[in-house]
Amino acid sequence: MSMRAFRVAYDGTPYYGFQRQPDVSTVEDALFDALRALEVFDDGHRPTGYAAAGRTDAGVSALAQTVALEAPDWLTPRALNSELPETIRAWAHADAPEDFHATHHADSRTYTYHLHAPPAAVDDDRFDAALAALSGPHDFHNLTPDDRLTERAPTLEAVREEHGDYLVVTVRAGGFCRELVRRLVSLARAVGTGDASLEKIDRVLGPDPLPGHEGIPPAPPEPLVLADVAYPDLAFERDAEAAASTREIFDRRRIERRTAARVSGQLRDGME
Repeated sequence: MSMRAFRVAYDGTPYYGFQRQPDVSTVEDALFDALRALEVFDDGHRPTGYAAAGRTDAGVSALAQTVALEAPDWLTPRALNSELPETIRAWAHADAPEDFHATHHADSRTYTYHLHAPPAAVDDDRFDAALAALSGPHDFHNLTPDDRLTERAPTLEAVREEHGDYLVVTVRAGGFCRELVRRLVSLARAVGTGDASLEKIDRVLGPDPLPGHEGIPPAPPEPLVLADVAYPDLAFERDAEAAASTREIFDRRRIERRTAARVSGQLRDGME
């Protein structure tokens, strides 16, 4: 047994978040069930040495969630996938030092948010100005339910899809408070639509708590993806077969959702 880290992609929409919770289905439950089925561990609270890079909320997906544990040499991404549901796929691995911790040893985490923001509704210049104002070291106590460790230093940027209705927002930081990314997006969108002024950001980042009616709700979780977790000292090896099968699975899910969107479009248009 030696310490090994795995890159894991998942569609978070069927799950109540990553971390195990009583009486609901989570990504971590599925991972532990797979490891038990493979007899990597059979008792105890969790596998030896186990840790994960982050705890994504219900509905949030991931491309590069990273989990690490003491694993036998034969435990490859392909082997792990043999017991995982199709919504969760391992696609790369790296040998790690004995004392490696997937949470504490991450240099940075990167999220992307696919924001539906038609140009007629959201002004890109105002949106970018909001992202710039929210970037850098601040105390985000008004943008998280956490009551401690709320000082963070994120960088935020957005790219509009060419001739498209979506802004792809990238948020990077060493770590995040609960719901912070979704509330950052929500506040930037409010500024972009004109529902909030840039001056509101100063109040949000100020020392005083916002009154309830001025609070910033989190944006919906489904458009959010944990895109990357950086470990400078790890060299991940992509499992070609596991990655190819993962691409096929998620491409099929993409087509299914595009088809469902067409059906919804027909139902909408048929009412005219």
